[in-house]
Amino acid sequence: MGGGFFICLEGIDACGKTTQARLLVDFLKHRGYPAVYTTEPTRGPVGQMIRRLLSSESRPPPVVEAVLFAADRLSHVKGEIEPSLKAGRVLVCDRYYYSSIAYQGSAGLDVDWIRRINSFAPRPDLAIYLDVSPETALSRLGESKTVMERLDVQRAVRQVYLSLVEEGELVIVDGERPVREVFEDVKKLALKLIEG
Repeated sequence: MGGGFFICLEGIDACGKTTQARLLVDFLKHRGYPAVYTTEPTRGPVGQMIRRLLSSESRPPPVVEAVLFAADRLSHVKGEIEPSLKAGRVLVCDRYYYSSIAYQGSAGLDVDWIRRINSFAPRPDLAIYLDVSPETALSRLGESKTVMERLDVQRAVRQVYLSLVEEGELVIVDGERPVREVFEDVKKLALKLIEG
C-alpha cells in the first residue's frame, strides 16, 4: 500500500512495547525516515471506552472486548494506518490485531472468528513479539494493575503469542534484557525491512 512500511510491536503487558516503539520511531526519524508512532486502543471515542472498561474492577465478556477492539481498529485503519502508508510513512504501531487474537483468544473466543471480524485490517510488513515471562511483566507493573494484568491471564496470553511465533506471524525478540540490548534487535529487524 503506497510506499510506506507498517511495523507493529506486540507482547503481554509491561513487556516493553511502548518503550521500543518510541525508540524505533525516534531512531528512524534521525535517519531521515518519516516515521510515525501510533497505538491501540486509540485515543478515539471507542478506544477511550475500551480504556475505561479495562480500568474497571471486572473484565467485560471477551466477545464485547473483541467487537470493541475491532471497531476501534476500523477507525484506526481508515483514519491513520491507510493514509500513513499511502503517504509513504513508516508506521510503528504499539499493539494491533495480534493482541485481539492473544487476549480474547486466550479467554476462549474462536480465533478464526476474531480474524474474520478483523479481516479489513492490513497485514503489517513486520510484526515483532517482545517475549518476557508473566512474572517479569507483573514485577514491572508494581501495584497498579488492570483486569488483564493477572498472572493467569498473562500466562494464557503469552501461550497464544508463542503459537503465533511458531506459525511465522510474529518475529520473537527476547524482552528480558536491558532496553538498549532489546532495541538493537528491534532496530536490526526494522532496518532489514526498510533498507533491505
